[in-house]
Amino acid sequence: MDPSNRTVLIVGGTSGIGRELARRFAAAGSTVAVGGRNPEALAELAGEGFGTFGVDVTDSSSVASLRDAVLARYPGLDTVVTMSGVMLLEDLRDPAHFEAAETMIDTNLVGTIRVIDAFTPHLVRRGAGTFITVTSGIAFLPFPPMPSYAASKAAVHAYSEALRAQLDGTGVGVVELVPPAVATADQEKVVSHALPLDDFATEVMQLLSVNPTPHEILVKGVLMHRWAERDGTYDDLVAQRSQALAMLPSREG
Repeated sequence: MDPSNRTVLIVGGTSGIGRELARRFAAAGSTVAVGGRNPEALAELAGEGFGTFGVDVTDSSSVASLRDAVLARYPGLDTVVTMSGVMLLEDLRDPAHFEAAETMIDTNLVGTIRVIDAFTPHLVRRGAGTFITVTSGIAFLPFPPMPSYAASKAAVHAYSEALRAQLDGTGVGVVELVPPAVATADQEKVVSHALPLDDFATEVMQLLSVNPTPHEILVKGVLMHRWAERDGTYDDLVAQRSQALAMLPSREG
């Protein structure tokens, strides 16, 4: 895909990776709109010249309103990026974790489906366009303190594969962005080797520009996660990552 001549909507683009990608697409020459829940962040982005829209991906009516407002302003929309995500620690020995699990599944998985469903008819009618879904290295190599986050992202991976197959022949492509730990949203406090955001975004934009665009955007820092099973390193890496269970309050001390 040519990032210099697109009309892009980034849902969940008010911070972190989404916000940086919005700036990168705009810098490349694309028209970019951002949807999100944080009014202060949306106001800042509007000040930078982005189209901005309030949306809560856990609310179907909010997503429908987003669709109507975006298509009224940007009838040539051809790229939809689904970035919305919540990452929470869970202690599975404590049944109280279920609320966190519900929040992550509803936002990360069902929210992604809501956004895709809202814009699929438009992109199919156009006969051309791209969905960019966002998963995680954790979808392929679990991080035990975040079980439902891993499950939600693994589900988005499977959903992306099926969506790509079902949209085959329509002109609408599906690209899955698979970030490793990136130094944003305090991930650098959890993972000491988190990839700098600027380096990550630069590599992502380079990979998106490859012709043909890969089905999965895999920066170098995520390859060990993506191919752990194939490479025979999966069990050792999960055991290594399980040491992080010590950060759960019930395991401290």
